[in-house]
This record gives sequence, C-alpha cells and structure tokens, in this order.
Amino acid sequence: MKIACLLGSPRKSSCSSAIAGSLVRTAVSLGATAETYTLNDLSYRGCQGCYACKKTLDRCILNDDLTKVLDAVKDADLLVMASPVYYGEITSQMKGFFDRTFSYLKPDYITNANPSRLAPGKRLVMVQTQGQPDPKMFGDIFSRYRMFLNWTGYKDCRLIRACGLSPDTTDETLAPYLSEAETLAREMVTP
Repeated sequence: MKIACLLGSPRKSSCSSAIAGSLVRTAVSLGATAETYTLNDLSYRGCQGCYACKKTLDRCILNDDLTKVLDAVKDADLLVMASPVYYGEITSQMKGFFDRTFSYLKPDYITNANPSRLAPGKRLVMVQTQGQPDPKMFGDIFSRYRMFLNWTGYKDCRLIRACGLSPDTTDETLAPYLSEAETLAREMVTP
C-alpha cells in the first residue's frame, strides 16, 4: 500500500501533524510505503480556474511544487490529509491543495457516472484538529469536503477529529488521538 500524507499546518510540531504521523508510522510498520509533504514548505499557487485540465490536458497546467504532490496522491492507495481548523475552515495551505484536485476530474465530470481520473478503490483519512472544545463547532467541515472527495473517487473516507487542542496540548491529552490513528492504520492497511 502506498500512502501520501499531506500536512496542512504551518506549525512543524502541530497536533494534526502528530496524529497523522502516528497513522503513517503504524502503516509503515505494517509494510506500507509513505511520502509525507508539509504543504507550508512548498511554493505553489491555487487553482487558476483556467479549465486547461478539462480542455487541453489531463492534469493541472501549473508546474510548481504542488505538481509532485498531486502526482504522489494520484499514485497513492491511501491519502492522509491533516489540518487544524483556522477561522472555521481547513488551513489555506490545505485548501490550496484541495482546489487543485479539480484537475482529477474528467472534462464531463458533471454528467459522467465515473467523473474521476483517479483509479478506483482509493481511501482517505482526514485528520481535523481544532482549538475550539465544542464538537458542534466546525463539525460540518468533513461532510462538506467529503462530497468533493466522493466525486474524485474516494469512497472510503474516514475522519479523526480532535477538539480542544492547542500548541500547549500535553502528550497525555493527545494520546487517545494517537491511539485512534494507530488503530485506523491497522484497519486500513491490514487486509
């Protein structure tokens, strides 16, 4: 199994990165291979809305640091997307990536029963962390993105959500989420 892991936090030692790292390390220990990308370290632009990926190419026309990430995601069996919530949304780093996945859709994606250019059977785990302790707040983020993920071919989409975390979160507070990530990795990697 190939894994592409995208870290959307601008902070190197973020809670979302720690949880995603726990999942990836466990999966690798079970025989998976993984590539991890810290989006904040890359130089890229968001979708230009040019429709070149629908009119003249089968990929995004932009050639920047995100090109290799889009290729890695295309080749991966499992995508791990980790992002804290900033101002009620995934980070701008993750949103920039997400918008560029428009290139994964075929030109007739609106009417096509199989709108994705990606191979079928891909799986996804989204790690969503937030400082807000109330789980009712920002609970709609995953469901909103899941519609687009389904469109691009991800049918098995899972969520690890951690509320009330901050840069000062203790290892003890983070431990249950790390454990949840390990358990999910075993479930998704082991046949």
